[in-house]
Amino acid sequence: MKIYIVIPAHNEAENIFRTLESLTSQSLLPKKLVVVDDQSTDSTASIVERFSEKFPFVRLVKSLSSEAHLPGSKVINAFHKGLKQLDEEYDVICKFDADLIFPKHYLASLAAHFEADKSLGMCGGFCQVQVRGKWVLESLTGKDHIRGALKAYRKACYKDIGGLKASMGWDTVDELLAQYHGWKIKTDPNLLVKHLRPTGFTYNKTAKWKQGEAFYKLRYGWLITIIASVKLALKKKEPRLVLDYLQGFQKAKASKMPFLVSEKEGAFIRRLRYKKMLSKFF
Repeated sequence: MKIYIVIPAHNEAENIFRTLESLTSQSLLPKKLVVVDDQSTDSTASIVERFSEKFPFVRLVKSLSSEAHLPGSKVINAFHKGLKQLDEEYDVICKFDADLIFPKHYLASLAAHFEADKSLGMCGGFCQVQVRGKWVLESLTGKDHIRGALKAYRKACYKDIGGLKASMGWDTVDELLAQYHGWKIKTDPNLLVKHLRPTGFTYNKTAKWKQGEAFYKLRYGWLITIIASVKLALKKKEPRLVLDYLQGFQKAKASKMPFLVSEKEGAFIRRLRYKKMLSKFF
């Protein structure tokens, strides 16, 4: 199984060595690995170049995107830049963050899951973060959601969902659209990946309304948005975020921001969300 990997990176000199070290020592090596250096001002590029000299399948690509580190747009634009440098002779395409340490058999395990179930469209492990010297599951981890840091897509699934959306919510809409097209999503709790920085660590202050905008773009409607906002804020242990999310939703609604999904896809997404909520009680 041919696995291609694209890693967007911005000032990741402290972490990317360990990420590439873990990926270039996999029991099943990727066929191609592209790191997109997005305006780094540290030694990120030189570290990647050292790996590319040693491993022919590793390549550095440089990108010039916006300075603002807004959730979704910057990282996905960099991903697209890297994807354009690749051919389409892959079976699985991965979007990985530049601050992860993968266990030795991670890619082999992904390949095994995809080979075992031809209807499996997306697969991933769980992220751990270090808390007081111990590695624990990241608070945002859910058994039915693959973290945006370590997405892996079967090629046909990636094509069906129309690629990744350069917007906050990209790592939710991808899974919802995959299910809309009949693909399965799988998380493997045995695949534990060390996440060296907490999710959202580098987001700037203007990002606080983006989550609410994402709920609007997904056509959630007010009820699902309220429930999702409360749930996410509690997971982050910051209840005050609920107001930011709802304000972001209202701003997006008032400005008639364009949706990420069609009306038909939105109706499917709402049914899926309501079904999941009801399953918690029955």
